[in-house]
Amino acid sequence: MPGAVPDPLFDALARGAGGEAITHLCAAQYGKHLLLLRRVVDAAHEEGHPEAGRAREAYELLVRAQEHAPKPVGAVLRHPTVGVWARRTVLALTGHRTERPRVAGLSALAAAAALRARIDASIEVPLDGPTAPLPSLGRALVGEGQREEGGFAWFETAGGRAGLGVRGRPRIQVPEDPHEDAPGWHALRRLTAEHRGMRVQVYLDDQDPDRMPGADLVEHRLGAEELRWWRLSLRRAWELLVRDHWTIARESSAVIGTLTPITAPGGRTHTSATARHAFGNLGLSRPRGPVPLALTFAHEVQHAKLTALLDLVDLTLPDDGGRYYAPWRPDPRPASGLLQGVYAHLGVAGFWRRHRHATEGDQARRAHVEFAHWRRCTIDAARTLAGSGRLTTEGERFLAMTRATLSDWMSEPVPEQAERSARDAARRHFERWRARNAVPSRP
Repeated sequence: MPGAVPDPLFDALARGAGGEAITHLCAAQYGKHLLLLRRVVDAAHEEGHPEAGRAREAYELLVRAQEHAPKPVGAVLRHPTVGVWARRTVLALTGHRTERPRVAGLSALAAAAALRARIDASIEVPLDGPTAPLPSLGRALVGEGQREEGGFAWFETAGGRAGLGVRGRPRIQVPEDPHEDAPGWHALRRLTAEHRGMRVQVYLDDQDPDRMPGADLVEHRLGAEELRWWRLSLRRAWELLVRDHWTIARESSAVIGTLTPITAPGGRTHTSATARHAFGNLGLSRPRGPVPLALTFAHEVQHAKLTALLDLVDLTLPDDGGRYYAPWRPDPRPASGLLQGVYAHLGVAGFWRRHRHATEGDQARRAHVEFAHWRRCTIDAARTLAGSGRLTTEGERFLAMTRATLSDWMSEPVPEQAERSARDAARRHFERWRARNAVPSRP
């Protein structure tokens, strides 16, 4: 693939794999964040924003912190909400969004970076109601009841410790480990799991307003009992992934940095999501057991890989209004949405392909049915997409390799009952979809 993605990495991604390609995509997303942050500073200056000087001061502190300690500061800059905030701010500054640009958010980011780099610094950071958030770390409860629009708290760090405060209120100290709660400090809490020498660490984000754009968020901060449930759920799912799905485990630990609790729509038992500009964040409702949570990782990591690739390579042509049948949706989808679904359900089919050999009894029978169902649905959708005429040259190449993987899986034997159940489920879904969307015959 000329330029942005070397051919071997592009081909590996197209077949559904990750490996070295994951490292390439993560590096590209980091570069994207850096470019967006610089653009915030430049756009604020070009548009004459009243906080342009504040943005430049914050950027200079950010540069100083990064030069002093690139690795810990890099972790701050890679945080998923950094990309969401920076993009929204640039769009608002340049007139492409109607909301007020939150330019001063760069000061909060610089403060977090200074603390991580353990350099001495002081800077004003913006308030969010009664709190002063530090991206990727947590928020200080500096002024209970304070609602001043555009207010600021004073941040100061020295000797690796930091505090925040507003006039007339007690100063809040950030704990030595900022991912642990302390008096006046709501941490971005850490979840970890380890099994057979493989470790995963993510943060449970239940407070950043930019954490999962467009999702139905769990609005309250999770209590101690809920936090224990998430920690236990991650440990159990991680054991399953490492034991039986080590490829998914490696990709998940490399890509997923935060989990955001969201709510499932009415009637659904579970939902999950990734956001285009929040790379590394996975939104999900409470899964019922380790298998659903492990499957969620398999599904959403695929979405994350593809959205990162799409920042580098166009795989579909601009939307022309055409809509297509997706065997996992009640509504017709544009080609770009169908491509996302095909790639994500390649991960779903791959999960059940392995899982059917890692379990037994009723669970194995169910896994065979799920594998037969999702390989059939996904290859059918891939055929529809291939005939749509809406793929770029690179998209055609990508989809051809994805289809080759699915074709190989179609030749793998499954019990006849599982194959029959898959055919029946596919037929029922299409009949419901056709009735709902007034489509006279199969596309």
